[in-house]
Amino acid sequence: MKYVIVFLLALSSIQAQTEKALEPKLENIKWISGTWHGEAFGGITEEIWSEPSGGSMMATFKLINDGKVTFYEIEVIREVENSLILQLKHFGPDLKGWETKDETIDFPLIKITENKVVFEGMTFEKISTHEMNIYVDIKNEDGTVETVKFNYKK
Repeated sequence: MKYVIVFLLALSSIQAQTEKALEPKLENIKWISGTWHGEAFGGITEEIWSEPSGGSMMATFKLINDGKVTFYEIEVIREVENSLILQLKHFGPDLKGWETKDETIDFPLIKITENKVVFEGMTFEKISTHEMNIYVDIKNEDGTVETVKFNYKK
């Protein structure tokens, strides 16, 4: 009997560690929607995500340092060919784009679970209904990659 209990405890632990993958549908990630505030890059961040509609979700982002906007982003997550893709563009405080006119920074979907959305280079992690972490891989000038954590609260 003791071995059965140990086995069941081990099995439940393994199941908790391997969350079931969900379909790549916007409805499965609608928990991202809302107005989120946090801190990163030495400043205050704000990210506002819309509810899913029209096959996409959209967001705006801004970073404020010393009371002034450092940069903005426009982001979208779109349903494309039975998957999702996150795309974004950066803008300076004067709304002049960083990327060329037709260029976007693209993050293809890797997987979705109940509390995580993993894109190539960016992960959204649901902590609670009012808190999430976003992890972004940023390539430094020397070619190394640094993962920056954004802790957001609604």
